[in-house]
Amino acid sequence: MTVEMAERVAQAVTVLEPRTTRAPWAVLTVEHAEERIPEGFVWPQEDDWLRGTHWAVDLHIAPFARALAARIGAPTVLSRFSRLLVDPNRPLDSDTLFRRVAEGRLVHVNAFLDDAERARRLAALYHPYHAAADDLVARHPTASVLGLHSFTPEYEGQRRAVEIGVLFDDDEDIATAFHAALLRFGHDVRLNQPYSGRHGLMFGPQAHASRYGRPCLELELRQDLLADPAGRARLVEAVAAASEAVLAPLVGRRPEA
Repeated sequence: MTVEMAERVAQAVTVLEPRTTRAPWAVLTVEHAEERIPEGFVWPQEDDWLRGTHWAVDLHIAPFARALAARIGAPTVLSRFSRLLVDPNRPLDSDTLFRRVAEGRLVHVNAFLDDAERARRLAALYHPYHAAADDLVARHPTASVLGLHSFTPEYEGQRRAVEIGVLFDDDEDIATAFHAALLRFGHDVRLNQPYSGRHGLMFGPQAHASRYGRPCLELELRQDLLADPAGRARLVEAVAAASEAVLAPLVGRRPEA
C-alpha cells in the first residue's frame, strides 16, 4: 500500500498525513530527522566537525521514514532541527538535553548556555515538536506509536553486529512479536539493543503513547544499511510487513485513555 501524503512544514517540525480514510496502524515519530540549524540560531565554526555525524542527526532516517509512511499510510512527525540545539528524545531534566561533550570534545553550540537561551530553544523547537507529535497521536486514536531512529555501525571502536533494534518499555509482548516478524527477512534483529527502551532512551515516542494509553515501540536501524537505496528499500518492506502483521491487528483494541 502506497498512499499520497499531505505535508505541513513549520519552523520546528514537518507533519505528514495520508490522504486516506483508513484508520492508521501507527503514528511514526522521528525525533532526529534533520541536522538543520533554523533561522535565528548559529552553528559555531568550532563545531563544523560535527556536521554530517550521528551527533547532529540520525543519518539516513528521514528518507526511510518518508518511504515507510507512504508505504503503510502512517501519519508522521519529523523534527526540523539538529539534536545538538536541543534533543527532543530526552526529558527536560536529562543531562544530554543540551549536549556539551561529544567524543571527548566540547560542543561549542552548548558550551555557554544561559537560562534565557535554554528557554528560547525549548520554546522555538522542543515544545513545538512535541505539541505536533501529541496532536497527531491524539487525532488517530486507533494507532500505535512507532519511533524511528538510526545508529552507527561502529561505536567507540566496537563494531555492532545488530542490524535492527526493537526497543520497548512496557510493551514487551508486542516488541517480541515485531522482533519475530522482522527475523523472517534475514536481518540480525535484537530486543532492546543497541540501546534499551527501559533506560529512558525512547522518551519521545513513549511520552505521547503513554499519555493516550497506546502501544509503543522504537526501531533503531543501522546507518550503513540505510545509506544504500536498495538496502533501505528492503528495510522499508520488512518494517512494513512487520507493522501489518503486528500493529494492524491492534487497531481498535486499545481505546484512547
